[in-house]
Amino acid sequence: MFGLHLSTQSHRLFVFVPLFTAFFWFATLLAMLLTWLISGRPQYVSQEGKVAYISDVGASFLKPLFIVSCCITGVGFVLSLVLERLLRHRGRLSPSMRKREHVFEILAILGSFIGVLGLVLLSGFDTKNYVTAHRIFLLVFMLGVILSVIFSVLEYHWLVQSHPDIYKLRRAYLAKFIIGSILIVLAIAFGITLYYAPNVGGVIEWIIGFGFTIYLLTFAYDLRMAKIMRQEEGSDMTERSQISQGQSGNSSEPSSRVRGRMHRARFKFAHSLAILT
Repeated sequence: MFGLHLSTQSHRLFVFVPLFTAFFWFATLLAMLLTWLISGRPQYVSQEGKVAYISDVGASFLKPLFIVSCCITGVGFVLSLVLERLLRHRGRLSPSMRKREHVFEILAILGSFIGVLGLVLLSGFDTKNYVTAHRIFLLVFMLGVILSVIFSVLEYHWLVQSHPDIYKLRRAYLAKFIIGSILIVLAIAFGITLYYAPNVGGVIEWIIGFGFTIYLLTFAYDLRMAKIMRQEEGSDMTERSQISQGQSGNSSEPSSRVRGRMHRARFKFAHSLAILT
């Protein structure tokens, strides 16, 4: 029933999921950053350097907003991947042609689910009261997202090989590859600077946070391609309908001729009987 429901809905409903997720995450980060800057860059209890980390601001009075944002962002991230998988399975998106593409799809979803668990837990176990637990869940979040990015890029790599004529699919692959690669490099740099250069690490963390918004928007582009597939499907159906109508029209023409000949034959036979009688 859910699959049938998916096939009848507008593509805008699907695109709305990553769009809303990216908007809410960006708005939360912007509100947290502006709060810290407008307040005169205060030194939080958990803060080590001069630059406050996202988690430092999230452990303040803005913790409820941070928790809600992490939950919504996590659910939206996983749901975007699941919707893409379902639409691809139903032919609304370029279908997977090989088993390895299906495997990478599932692994990408599992990676995102692991990342979401880490994101939700790190928001609850704040860095002010649960330093060790917070950093463990931060590591889980980063590893989960990195794995999801890698598997998504690999999936799109093979999809492009299977559908070389779809230019928009190639652009989606390049966007994921470039943005994902930058985020992975920044995540590695953040892991190093977190312990050796806290101020640099704080700047990198904010860049990663806002950069994740851009990565979420790539799923809006992916799901928007369902509209293109739908239009192509509609044009194909129209063309097939026209062809079938033409064929039925041609087939009805001989049958009408046959009926006319039979009617004339019956008339001649009746006329002959009348003459004989």
